[in-house]
Amino acid sequence: MPLFMKATHKTRRFLRLKNTLLVVLFISIIGMLAWLSTRYDYQADWTASGRHTLSAASVALLNQAKGPITVSAFVRAVGSNRKSITEMIARYQRHKADIQLTFVDPTAAPNQVRDEGVSAEGELVLRYAGRKEIIRDTSEQGITNALQRLLRNGERWIVFLEGHGERNPLGRANHDLGDWVRQIEAKGFKAQTLNLATHGQIPDNTTTLVIAGPQLDLLPGEVTLIQRYLAQGGSLLWLGDPGSLHGLAPIARLLGVEFLPGVIVDPSVQVYSINNPAFALAADYGNHIITRGFNVITLFPIASGLKITAPEGWQSQPFIITGERSWAETGPLAGEIRYTENEDIAGPLTLGASISRTLTPDDKTRIQQRVVVLGDGDFLSNAYLGNGGNLNLGMNIMNWLSRDETLIAIPVKTAPDLNLALSPVASGIIAVTFLFGIPLLLAGAGLLIWVRRRRQ
Repeated sequence: MPLFMKATHKTRRFLRLKNTLLVVLFISIIGMLAWLSTRYDYQADWTASGRHTLSAASVALLNQAKGPITVSAFVRAVGSNRKSITEMIARYQRHKADIQLTFVDPTAAPNQVRDEGVSAEGELVLRYAGRKEIIRDTSEQGITNALQRLLRNGERWIVFLEGHGERNPLGRANHDLGDWVRQIEAKGFKAQTLNLATHGQIPDNTTTLVIAGPQLDLLPGEVTLIQRYLAQGGSLLWLGDPGSLHGLAPIARLLGVEFLPGVIVDPSVQVYSINNPAFALAADYGNHIITRGFNVITLFPIASGLKITAPEGWQSQPFIITGERSWAETGPLAGEIRYTENEDIAGPLTLGASISRTLTPDDKTRIQQRVVVLGDGDFLSNAYLGNGGNLNLGMNIMNWLSRDETLIAIPVKTAPDLNLALSPVASGIIAVTFLFGIPLLLAGAGLLIWVRRRRQ
């Protein structure tokens, strides 16, 4: 006997009430979700390198900016640049709400273009704490580099000693430092050269003095000026090389630095198809702020080991250390090279170290004097700057010397998911499948359907 319920006036009213409540509840839920969407924002970036979100370094930099930041984009009203710029600045605004973006049509405001110093359409003018930067690169790296420069209080002058065959900070030869200097200038540093023989003093506004591998002896008077600079608390970056100190022995004694004889040999470089025995790898870094979180290898060609005995009142700390299998080869680098006990110096060896001390110019002021000494200058040269983490290490060293260690380097994001690399076999399989396999499969299916219909 079938079961059924008789529809009465009471049941029909109950069903109408139930349906009404369901509709009201559904609309209430939709309205609540719409309201929540205006209060909270959630986004997911599924790209391989997270290229649509800010890097951790950019976020850390924004956390240091205590005041508002304004961005003026000089873009015409018609064009696609506005959308891309808005999306990029929005990534920064999600981490710092007081970033204000305004668009200026350069064709409608020529006076403002002239007053701001804008030279081309698409440039951005960033302002923070009364300072401004004009940039054309609207990528994350370009914008964050500009923010780094704005966050630096005062000018940072990096003075390179010259006149003794040092590496040219503006040169383009393989052994010069031109590429590295252009990178640090992009971060807000200013570089200049100094010939002590003609100038007779180190400028008072020098942030860091750089001695980059002199090939001729310094005059005693020049060494005295460097000693006086260090006695007054100046920062120093000494990029040494194996061989003679070229008159800098008094500076080495002052800092407690000894350059070990020989050239560092590291058999582990053969793993990277490097057959030159005068190359050394570093993957072990001391617990130093320069290398904190640094997990990439660095390459050092023709390097010397260091022995640091910090003088009284100074503290030293190695932060670049070669591998266990390395050694300092004191013999010629020719033929079959082997470690010789009692002649060569066994590793691991210190390749880079910091030397610092605390100075108290008065009762209320305490400053830390900072010196970095490395047994190699080639790792920052144009020929080797792009190897491993050489560039980032050089930037970290300069930031630490200028007491800007909170301004960390912004790595360039790569996009490995934009390209599909296929082997010749895989490409052939795909070509055969799409050109012949799928058409034959479709033709066969059509033929089968036709035959079945004919038989019916």
